[in-house]
Amino acid sequence: MKILFVASEVAPFAKTGGLADVTGSLPKELKRLGHDVRIFLPYYREVERSGVPVRKMRKAVEIPLGDEVHRGVLRQGSLGDIPVYLLENRAFFDRDGLYGTPAGDYPDNHRRFAFFCRGVLELLKRIDFRPDIIHCHDWQTALIPILLRYELASDLFFARTAAVYTIHNLAYQGLFPRETLAEMGLDPSYFTIERLEYYGKVNLMKGAILTADLVTTVSETYCREILAAEQGCGLEGVLQCRKDDLFGILNGLDYDEWAPATDQDIFKRYTSTSLAGKAANKKGLQRLLGLEERADLPLVGMVSRLVAQKGFDLVTELLPRLAAEDLQLVVLGTGDGAYARLFEDARERGARNISLTTGFDPSLSRKVYAGSDIFLMPSHFEPCGLGQLIAFRYGAVPVVRKTGGLADTVTDSRKSQAANGFTFEPYDADALWESLQRAISAWRDRESWKRLMRRGMAMDFSWHRSAEKYLELYRRGVAKKEA
Repeated sequence: MKILFVASEVAPFAKTGGLADVTGSLPKELKRLGHDVRIFLPYYREVERSGVPVRKMRKAVEIPLGDEVHRGVLRQGSLGDIPVYLLENRAFFDRDGLYGTPAGDYPDNHRRFAFFCRGVLELLKRIDFRPDIIHCHDWQTALIPILLRYELASDLFFARTAAVYTIHNLAYQGLFPRETLAEMGLDPSYFTIERLEYYGKVNLMKGAILTADLVTTVSETYCREILAAEQGCGLEGVLQCRKDDLFGILNGLDYDEWAPATDQDIFKRYTSTSLAGKAANKKGLQRLLGLEERADLPLVGMVSRLVAQKGFDLVTELLPRLAAEDLQLVVLGTGDGAYARLFEDARERGARNISLTTGFDPSLSRKVYAGSDIFLMPSHFEPCGLGQLIAFRYGAVPVVRKTGGLADTVTDSRKSQAANGFTFEPYDADALWESLQRAISAWRDRESWKRLMRRGMAMDFSWHRSAEKYLELYRRGVAKKEA
């Protein structure tokens, strides 16, 4: 099967979050299963900085958007033995950030990614690659299934190509003013309730949900949650219309990339059968961050964006209790400065057991996973979550809110003999505190805790099982296209 991944970020070329991990890992597993897989993404400034080799090709496109024509040049790199195509346009993509600056999103994001989507479809003809499946990810690639359904419906090149559209986070939908239609090269007829119109605005994700042959999201529970108003972000009615073509497939983890037995960034490597290195990593993390080097205190780690979605309103509400508790809290992340200031205030009031490091630091993140006893993810909603999967791998027992992919992967210690963590359900600080207290109490029984650690480390959340499920859907999409 010929499969094309189209995404706005792919590790290791360019990354802001978990989307890049998925699009950098799933194609490799599909390739291992014997399929012709290729990837398209924009050629950002960050790609140049990544140091990943990329060469310029002789193919180019000219894409009309409104009254202007924009030129794009094709570049090519590789992800192992997978061809990776990158569309270059300096005006659109030679910028510091992928989507914006700390001050906000780039105001021309609609034009940037309309150019990208149109350029991908045109370049497929230039390189003569006719995919059976184009797998699109999030709002930045939403225009592809829309164009395939409407503008290219009679184009024989794409006659047998099915579009699969994956929602990684329904909260980010690609909402733009009505007048941006023309700037994306779209006819005014697209602005109807049956197409892209959404409360007087253009909604690209809505259009993709309505036009893709199949729609997926990144866990089974999240797939159910988004059909109701609480998690549907205003699109629950649109999703209900497509519920027979909507599927949840849990994200996997690249077990070659995340492996404490071979990780070069942690203080000491270890395995589930030889856990001595875990204690050395805890001590090394404490020393690095200026915390007391104490083995008798549970170390609670968080690697996360500092935003309300990730539960930081609950965590900051609990800061006085956390400061007074016999534990250490280590947080690494970037996001809302208001949360960072609350952590700083707690430190100024004497909370020496709390550490916050702001910024994106891949090496430190691995040290946090390896050095933590407990890993905290109190998310308000979580489509899948990779943090808990990495935590399992590194022997950090997760404490999570029972939502989305967290509900699908973490089983509470009081609910099952196959327990691998601790959960709470009501979204409030007291429920989080109770679950954390149960984890701390369990941690004090060292032999029982080691069994819990090993159970999590032995779990298989690799990409193989998820890739097989995607292949089933791809075949279904092709059959639907041929019907």
